Amino acid sequence: MWKEFKAFIMKGNVLELAVAVIVAGAFGAIVTSLTNDVIMPPIGLALGDVDFSQLAITLQEAQMNDAGEVVKEAVQIRYGAFIQKIIDFLIIAFIIFMLIRTYNKMTEEPKEEAAPAPPPGPTQEELLAEIRDLLKKQ
Repeated sequence: MWKEFKAFIMKGNVLELAVAVIVAGAFGAIVTSLTNDVIMPPIGLALGDVDFSQLAITLQEAQMNDAGEVVKEAVQIRYGAFIQKIIDFLIIAFIIFMLIRTYNKMTEEPKEEAAPAPPPGPTQEELLAEIRDLLKKQ
């Protein structure tokens, strides 16, 4: 069983997939940082100094004890974080689209030019005239 597992793991496709997953995770972190740290602050500023990461609808307030410590966390719908995740997704989807589009263009086989049409053959009248002439010669 160990040999089979080792053979499975050492196949090229599995290794390529593992590398792709690791690179995608790192790329996802970069895109998240781009969204959170570069794209959303100017958008928030343009919308009146809004911090999207803090946008939420509170369904139930946090419960605190006498010492001011949180006993039960607040229940919130954090739509600001959701908007940031949507922007993350759109950036990643666009970049993947561009990569696949470029790959398809690079691997596309060049289209062969259509061969010129063969010269048209004789018309029916010309063939009949040729047959007539051959019959006259006999």
